[in-house]
Amino acid sequence: MDLRFVESLVEGGKPLQRWERAYQVAEGAAILQRRPVKERLRLVRSLPLEEYLFVSRVATKPAKVTLIGPDRICQRFDYERSTTVYRSIDEFMADVVRLEREMIQGLIDAGCRYIQIDAPGYTAYVDPPSLEAMRQRGENPMENFSRSLKADNELLQGFEDATFGIHLCRGNQRSMWHREGSYDAIAERLFAELIHDRFLLEYDSQRAGSFEPLRFVPKGKVIVLGLVSTKVAELEKIDDLKRRIDEATRYVPLEQLALSPQCGFASDVVGNLIGEDDQKRKLEIVVETSLQVWG
Repeated sequence: MDLRFVESLVEGGKPLQRWERAYQVAEGAAILQRRPVKERLRLVRSLPLEEYLFVSRVATKPAKVTLIGPDRICQRFDYERSTTVYRSIDEFMADVVRLEREMIQGLIDAGCRYIQIDAPGYTAYVDPPSLEAMRQRGENPMENFSRSLKADNELLQGFEDATFGIHLCRGNQRSMWHREGSYDAIAERLFAELIHDRFLLEYDSQRAGSFEPLRFVPKGKVIVLGLVSTKVAELEKIDDLKRRIDEATRYVPLEQLALSPQCGFASDVVGNLIGEDDQKRKLEIVVETSLQVWG
């Protein structure tokens, strides 16, 4: 698979629509299609560690490193065609957790103190087409959800020297999205069971629902409100962002809230339809709003 192939998948798509074409592809990268494994997983190379070693030499501020979460990896695993290697999804997930713990240990040993788990797959548990796809494969979505919560917590066990965040979004692909649905159906277990320090949540559109599910957030956890869109160049207004932060304080104290863009400005190899200058202006809006709200 090359860049031209990926670009062909977004042809004809329009910003702020659901991206459908990836799910019509017979083969492709695991992010596009569920793929079987041919041998047991092993850590050959830690790209996040290589990236951290580079950025820590050139950055003037502490760097954050992101790892794709076990849930997303498991959702891309074609277990039906992998039974000669893994007898069950649980066996596969155990290896995923083991390898990612090796990667986390390597990052911490290198001095990294902020690690984010990217878990876009969790929004599959609130998106009707994604739920139906699981059921058609004979899966129980809530069993998958429980397995993923357990795996994400196992990743973090024993690592006391780092701050851990987890990021949930509904997808970015050439300014399109993959899923929709509010957090309501999963919020109580998500916030109560996951042991991460910070939850970075997409909240830039009506597809994410209201702030009401934040009532389940325990004391001590930080909710990072992703209110600034990374899909379109239109610049958010500071007063509007302050109003939405104020709305969120009905459910979470201000000292447990923070502000960020909704996701990454690129997210994947084809990026989003937003220029570099627009990205900088949006980051400036995040900083200025944060200074006005939190000082």
